[in-house]
Amino acid sequence: MTDIINRRALMAAGAMTALFATSPARSEDKPLSPVQWTDQFGLIKDLPKDKDPLTDELKKYPRCRYCGMERAKFTHSRHLIVYEDDAIDGTCSLHCAAIGLSINMDRGPKAIYAGDAGTEAQLKPLVNVDKATYVVDPSKPGVMTKVSVLAYADKAKAEAVAKASPQAEAIAFDAALRKAYLLMADDTIMLRQRRSEIRKKM
Repeated sequence: MTDIINRRALMAAGAMTALFATSPARSEDKPLSPVQWTDQFGLIKDLPKDKDPLTDELKKYPRCRYCGMERAKFTHSRHLIVYEDDAIDGTCSLHCAAIGLSINMDRGPKAIYAGDAGTEAQLKPLVNVDKATYVVDPSKPGVMTKVSVLAYADKAKAEAVAKASPQAEAIAFDAALRKAYLLMADDTIMLRQRRSEIRKKM
């Protein structure tokens, strides 16, 4: 019986020694705040930094980091988010830009750009979303969403496009972003089903 008690005491002492030896924080250390933790371990800690993000942006950021789509194939809907610390997030659409903005809550956007859907050029130039007008048209499918959401540098052109469709409306970026979040649940269900079917075929 004494041997058993001694063995248990020895095991307990060994466990406590191991605990203190491997503990990453000493008593005087403060635990990481949520902001510090996401900076070190969050999903977006590895965003690239770029002080000249608009130069060759499709070459530098060819894929949407959230869905994997090639941004060069969706220049009319693509977005480019530039954060205050020069971190860059390139996406294929407003849908994926909304995802990026929601998980990058500790970073403030310095500028957000979108492809100008109103130009005839095959490679749509980027326009700052603060100067853009978005056309939201539920009668047409969009990129990563059931609802078409495209940015136009020319407000008059955007309003003309919206007027041509009974269900469409021309709105500013903040309103378009809110709609993207409201559509997120249905769009996510749709995308999960679609990508599941693709994986089965593969």
